[in-house]
Amino acid sequence: MQLYELRILRELGERGSVAAVAQALLVTPSAVSQQLSTLQRGFGTPLTTRRGRRLELTQAGWALATAGTKVAAAMADAASSVDDFLADPSEPVSVSAFHSAGLAWFAPLLEATQDLPTVNLSDEDVPRSDFAALTLKHDIVIAHRLPHDPPWPQGRVISTALVSEPLDVAVATNHPLASRQSISTLDLASERWISVHEGFPLSQLLAPIAVRHGQPLDIAHRVNEFFVAATIIRTGQAIGLMPRYTMSSASLEGIALLPLNDLPLARQIDALSRPEALHRASVRKVLNLLSSIASDSAAAERPSTPCS
Repeated sequence: MQLYELRILRELGERGSVAAVAQALLVTPSAVSQQLSTLQRGFGTPLTTRRGRRLELTQAGWALATAGTKVAAAMADAASSVDDFLADPSEPVSVSAFHSAGLAWFAPLLEATQDLPTVNLSDEDVPRSDFAALTLKHDIVIAHRLPHDPPWPQGRVISTALVSEPLDVAVATNHPLASRQSISTLDLASERWISVHEGFPLSQLLAPIAVRHGQPLDIAHRVNEFFVAATIIRTGQAIGLMPRYTMSSASLEGIALLPLNDLPLARQIDALSRPEALHRASVRKVLNLLSSIASDSAAAERPSTPCS
């Protein structure tokens, strides 16, 4: 039993003929008769009866038509409830981000949404291949990848580009290179490095530098948290790569950020969402705020000079 079949039965009762129903619904009389026959097969008692050339409802037919009206009203209420949910700008929104993006953008996002909507935050730093799956738990997932990485899964998630963030070489302020405005890969041949763990988005970034040297780099430490890596770099015992926009000045105290003049490095930061999540007004509002916050962080780019 389909809602459309119940509608045809109700229309027949109110309009009095198959032809009138067909004209009202912009279908053929045979299509109306077919729907009525399909509906009748689900019941053991006649729903219609013929009086001369007219087809009328029986008492059972009228009872079902009346019930169908209630069903149609309930379905309309349900659809309206969904529409209200999608349009409600105050519906809570869950957002996850990898650590450095959360460090830079969670606080501004909360400040921007003090009134509406409620934002629930979570930090999730995972291998690049696992970011898309986080959209099963969160409305918006702030993810990062390298420019040459494969695109995010088409169809499963919708990707919104937030910012392309340069990555600079980070050295202690007492390092011999710290006074430079920029450096080349050849300046780094004898350095010890700190890198992220294998499989994480930035783990491939040191490979082009090694290719320039013609030998593997000396990777002494593997730490995913940039602010933890910063404490190691600050000792002068290792150098590493640091993001230019999403690290706070306090985290970079005692560290100089130096761009590579012969090998520009960057990561792409995107916001991932399931297609149905973006039907909600509150999710779209938070996504727009994140885009503005990311743009502001790029506009407020720090100069590549030592932070003392």
